[in-house]
Amino acid sequence: MCFCRFNNLIFHTYYQFSHKYKKKGREALTYKIEKRDQPYLLFTINRSEKRNAINYEVMEGLLEAIELAENSDIKALVITGTGNHAFCSGGDLSVFHLLQTKEEAYPMLSKMSHILYALLTLSKPTLALINGTAIGGGCELAAACDFRLARSGIKAGFVQGKQAITTGWGGGSILAEKLPAPSTMKLLMEAELQTAEYLQEIGFIDSIFNQEPLKACETFLEKILTTDTMVIQAYKRIWIRKWEETNLRERIEKEVLNCSSLWEREAHHAYVKAFIQKKENKD
Repeated sequence: MCFCRFNNLIFHTYYQFSHKYKKKGREALTYKIEKRDQPYLLFTINRSEKRNAINYEVMEGLLEAIELAENSDIKALVITGTGNHAFCSGGDLSVFHLLQTKEEAYPMLSKMSHILYALLTLSKPTLALINGTAIGGGCELAAACDFRLARSGIKAGFVQGKQAITTGWGGGSILAEKLPAPSTMKLLMEAELQTAEYLQEIGFIDSIFNQEPLKACETFLEKILTTDTMVIQAYKRIWIRKWEETNLRERIEKEVLNCSSLWEREAHHAYVKAFIQKKENKD
């Protein structure tokens, strides 16, 4: 399916795009992109059996959603995960464990960092609808969004330090743009899961909800979605210019390179091996 000519696609009440893959003889969707009745685009990672982990197909889906969100009849992009258990558990280690050296890890890390920078600098508001646990790269994805809403009771954390690596998709550099230095350092260096309440207290979470996620999202965005699109874009460019002028893209690239070097160390491989073994024992 071609995603480039958005206005030529005709559906009933909303537009829906999907990427399909084969698993155990059936077809499933790795992601969905929907144009809601309100003028926003909804991107859903649809891999609940993998706790909505990001693989290469989901990366492509994010790129498609970012491109579609630039269309003139879209005023915001919302990102969420399927189900109630996980927003996003970061990179899919069942896929990425095959990457052993820094030369092998760099292309994956670099690709996702470019996606997150494109998300960060999208000319429309973006919102992470955190419906469940957000771990590692899932928090990097959320950090790249302008707003973060979290369901009451969830936990989230930049746990990469426990894996003997750093943030590798640019999330550390992005987080440093959005929170005070002490809060950013504490989140990254402790590498622990935190409650939604604590994350709201330090400014990472903007609002906590108890009702149905999309209802909470639409209530939060209600007034923004009534604002003229060109006004919304003009305001967003204030931050985009700031990030361009302070060379955020170059700083993210250094983060990616550093993570690539850490990736090939035995300490990281030992963590991944133990993780895969634990998953296999459960299955």
